[in-house]
Amino acid sequence: MTELARRPSAFAQLPVLVVDDSKAQRKILQMQLTRWGYQVTEAASGDEALALCRAQDFDIVLSDWMMPGMTGLEFCKAFRALPREGYGYFILLTSKSEKTEIADGLENGADDFLTKPVSADELRARLRAGERILGMQNELVEKNRLIGSTLQELQKLYDSLDRDLIEARKLQQTLVRDRLRDFGAGKAALMLRPSGHVGGDLVGSFVVDAARIVVYSVDVSGHGVASAMMTARLAGLLSGASPDQNIALKLTVDGDRDAWPPAIVAARLNRMMLEELQVDQYFTLGYAEINLETGGATLVQAGHPHPLLIRADGRIERLGDGGLPIGLIEGAEYPQTSFALAPGDRLFLVSDGVTECPNPAGEELGSEGLIKLLQHNSRLRSQDLLEALLWDLNVFVGGGVFPDDVSGLIFDYLGPQPDSS
Repeated sequence: MTELARRPSAFAQLPVLVVDDSKAQRKILQMQLTRWGYQVTEAASGDEALALCRAQDFDIVLSDWMMPGMTGLEFCKAFRALPREGYGYFILLTSKSEKTEIADGLENGADDFLTKPVSADELRARLRAGERILGMQNELVEKNRLIGSTLQELQKLYDSLDRDLIEARKLQQTLVRDRLRDFGAGKAALMLRPSGHVGGDLVGSFVVDAARIVVYSVDVSGHGVASAMMTARLAGLLSGASPDQNIALKLTVDGDRDAWPPAIVAARLNRMMLEELQVDQYFTLGYAEINLETGGATLVQAGHPHPLLIRADGRIERLGDGGLPIGLIEGAEYPQTSFALAPGDRLFLVSDGVTECPNPAGEELGSEGLIKLLQHNSRLRSQDLLEALLWDLNVFVGGGVFPDDVSGLIFDYLGPQPDSS
């Protein structure tokens, strides 16, 4: 309890309404209350008192129970029904002592009772009890006001952050602006579905030279703004639009563009995360360099779900050796996997937001579940296959939002195309 609630002097000048059809009784109470520092208003009946209460808020009401016309009990009930900002403490003055009658008074809104003739000491004690109740109520109102004010400020901040995140989502979507890229001898279809406003997944591709391309899939740990900022950084480091900034590309002694092997690219990214960025984040990576003329490909899997090779005849093979995520262990090595694509084959890179997607029972889809979904939709074009996968995942989780970012990339190998010239 605060000092304000404990000290009656802090409640000096509280407005008090005295209601009694006896003028003598009102005078006695008025003299006592005035001497104690209260502002006293008198009313000779319940109707008069109710009219006064409609025009002014009284903190404490002392009302006789038995009065002509409107009784004190009826007045108490009507008083409680009035609209008012603060609480009004209501004391009934009565000669009644039956428990049923006292219960009626409490049911109709009375806070306390005083037996006539009223003892000055008892009246003073009951008023102090009322002051404590009013003090707690005032303290509660003030705290609620502060809470309301704080919530309004928080709502403003949330609305501002929400607008910023919506814009950030638009910007992040531009990282995967082209959902279908045509390389002549092959095509890459991309899918990116953040679980929130922004996410930590990224899929993309870039050209090494006339004969080679790279496709990749990234999943940054965590969610939200920090992860999104990391994906933006990685998008710049694996961009075909700025080859001089691309961590995977290099120049030969003849000035031609070349690419580091996938294992070296993963090692360079790992060193950058640990030595340069030094953030509490890591990411998994599926990264493949593909020769468009021969179909030969080299893959590195760094903690990412196993890439899948969808053969033209419908068979599905798992590729990769697992590997460590990037940004966890200094000097980590990343083994490479070599494979060959024949015309009609497809390479599928996917984030764990797909393989670890849970159903309502908490069971994950897993690699086998993903393979079954792919086999079921294997006749669809790659773009349509990705859309069908999203639909099937939505059914698997039971509707609603995905708990993690969902992304994937399918590369269709068509083989060298005849020169149209």
